[in-house]
Parts: sequence; structure tokens; C-alpha cells
Amino acid sequence: MPLAIPPAGAYTFGMTHAIDDSLAKRNLVVLTTAQAVLGAQMGVSFILGGLAGQYLSPNPCLATLPISLIILGSTLSAPVMSTIMQRHGRRAGFHLGVTAGALSATIQVYALYTQSFPLFLLGGFLTGIYMSAQGFYRFAATDTASPDFTPKAISWVMAGGLLAAVLGPQLVKLTQDALAPVPFAGAYLTVIALNIFGFFLFMALKIPKPQPVSADHPAGRSIGQLLRTPQIAVAMISAMVAYALMNLVMTSTPLAVVGCGFETNQAADIVSAHVLAMYVPSFFTGYLINWFGVRKVIAAGLVILAGAGITALNGVELGNFYGALILLGIGWNFGFIGGTTMLADAHTPEERGRVQGLNDFLVFGMVTLASLSSGGLMNCSGGSPQEGWQAVNLAMLPLLALAGGALLWFAITGKGRAAT
Repeated sequence: MPLAIPPAGAYTFGMTHAIDDSLAKRNLVVLTTAQAVLGAQMGVSFILGGLAGQYLSPNPCLATLPISLIILGSTLSAPVMSTIMQRHGRRAGFHLGVTAGALSATIQVYALYTQSFPLFLLGGFLTGIYMSAQGFYRFAATDTASPDFTPKAISWVMAGGLLAAVLGPQLVKLTQDALAPVPFAGAYLTVIALNIFGFFLFMALKIPKPQPVSADHPAGRSIGQLLRTPQIAVAMISAMVAYALMNLVMTSTPLAVVGCGFETNQAADIVSAHVLAMYVPSFFTGYLINWFGVRKVIAAGLVILAGAGITALNGVELGNFYGALILLGIGWNFGFIGGTTMLADAHTPEERGRVQGLNDFLVFGMVTLASLSSGGLMNCSGGSPQEGWQAVNLAMLPLLALAGGALLWFAITGKGRAAT
């Protein structure tokens, strides 16, 4: 019997289902706490990655390579992590993630003590495995949620990053010199403790394992069929562009701020404001999606991302850095949560592992390229820090055109009628 391929938008939110969301809400508490507390380690890694790289690297052009390897690690591990969760459950995957996070921080502390750039890069790559697992928190929130509750669940998990936005930079300020004269090592030591806490936290997660593939539970569409589904393709492009642009600019921000004559603590404050802007909108993004439709929220995100680039190009005063990074965070939130919601609405439970793993592989693959490009544009464009910063922000234009074009095509052709 041939597999019936459901049309895009067949799994729409807003449908009436007699589903009790009490289990979804219980899991949401665990996942939001994980995003809030464990997510702080990503703030530590992104604030200090470039600065520690500059301290250890023999070549300033390689300063942001540790951050690039975090993204590369996340990219390569996403399909594996998704497969593990599909076969063994979410808890197994999340336990693997925090184990990798603790191991990576241990290696990076040792690398700073021995002044080994290669070891620090290895630690960065392993951090990417944790980052990949963290990326699945938002998908795990939908596993036991009703269609109406799905966009709200995604938003609330992402909103957990609000505490991470405060905690990560504050950990940097409080602990970066705790093991002086070795710089930054104290901050990475705290990351080990965060991941130990996470191991115990995930014991409270209760998500049923997916049904194994059988005659009663078919595997669903192939990767080729999934990618040819317009709603899935546009959802992935939206998430890829939103995350890549955020990382492109954010990776270079500490280097640009310090290069323009400001202090490391001021760079940390700007990144903190940026991360707050990434997650504060999550308290209402899900409601905006239900009210206005996912396409309009994604489109608004792209417009706001363009505004971030314009603000950055208008000057290198502290106000410009703050304004650009705040807009960058809001634009990322609308684009990424919108893309995630559109994707969650377009596949069956049997296709979950395949779709989510492919999505995060493509998203973080694009982010890896953005991160590598960021360091090159910032440090090796042949000019001053101001000129490097300008080059970084001009590089946003092609990706904005790609996502805007895809969304416009989706609307004009009527293929996005179900995903309004």
C-alpha cells in the first residue's frame, strides 16, 4: 500500500483536539529551566570564545575559530543527536549533551592553563555537541503538546533564555579572573557545574519514546520528499537565515567593541542586552503567531534584522552597538521561532527525527559558514576594526534577500495558504 504523503500544512495548529496538556506543561518546566540555566554556558562560550582565541591563537585571523568550531560541532552532531533521540528518547540525548558540555569545559580549562590553542579548539568542538542537544529543547516541548499549545510551548522554552541572557554574562564578569593569572579559566570551570546540574534535571523529563518503524507505524516521507515540500523548505530557509545572520554579527561584536576602544565588560553588557532581546519577545511570540500568522511574524523578523544592519552601519558608538544588537536579537526571535513553528506544523511523528535532524544540520551548517566568515570579515578585511565591522554588517544583505524571496514566493504562489 503506497505511503500517503500529507499536504503541507496538514498538521495545523489551531485545530480542536481533546488533548490534556498537563504532561506537556510538566515537561515545559524542565525544558525551560534547562534553557535558562544550562543555556548560560553558551553566553560564556560566545563572549569569551573570540577573546580566548585571540589570547591563544598564533594568528589574529583565527581568533573566532573556537566559536566556529562550536557551530561546526553542533552542525555535525545534529543528525546523530536526532537519531539517538528518535531511537532512545529525548532524555538519553539530553544526558549526552550535558556530558559533552562538561567534558568540553574541562578541556578548555586545561587548554588555558597550558596555553594550547589546538586543545581549546577541541573543547569548542565538543561544546557544539551540547549546543546541538540544546537546540532540540524547543522540539521536545512539542512532543506532548496539543496543536494549539505547540507555538506557545516553543516560545516558552525559548523564553527560558531570558535568565541565561543575564546569567551567562554575569558569570563571565564574576569568574573570568577567578583563576588568575590564567585568564577566562574560572568562567569555564563554572560551566562544568552547570552541566552536572543539568544531568540531574533531565531525570525529571517524561516524554514517551517514538514508536519504532513497522507496518503499523511507517517511516514517513524520504528526505527528498520532505525537502520538496514548500512549507518545510521555506521554514528551514527562514530558520537558517535568522540564525546565521544573528551569529554572523554577534560573533564579531566583542572584537568590534574592544577594537573600537571600549572595555571587555562593556562588550559583555552589549552581548547581554542582545541575548535579552533574543528571548524577551518569546513571552508573546507564540501568541503573535496565533493572532497574525507565522508568515507575517517571520517577515517582521527579516525587516527587524535589516534594521539591525542599518543601525550598525550608522556608527561605532556604544549606542549603535546596543541598538544593532538589540534589533538583531528581536529579529532572530521572530525568524527562528516562526521557522520552527512552521516546521513543526508540517511533519508527522514518524518523520520527526529525520526532519528535525536535517533542519538543525542545515541551520547550523549555515551558521558555521557565517561564523567563519565573521572572523575573516572582522579581522582580515585589510582595514581597521571599524571597517571590519562595516564589512560584517554589509554581508547580511544576500541572506536577507534569500529568505525574503523565499517567503514572498511562498505567499504569492499560494503554497503557504495553510501556513498563514
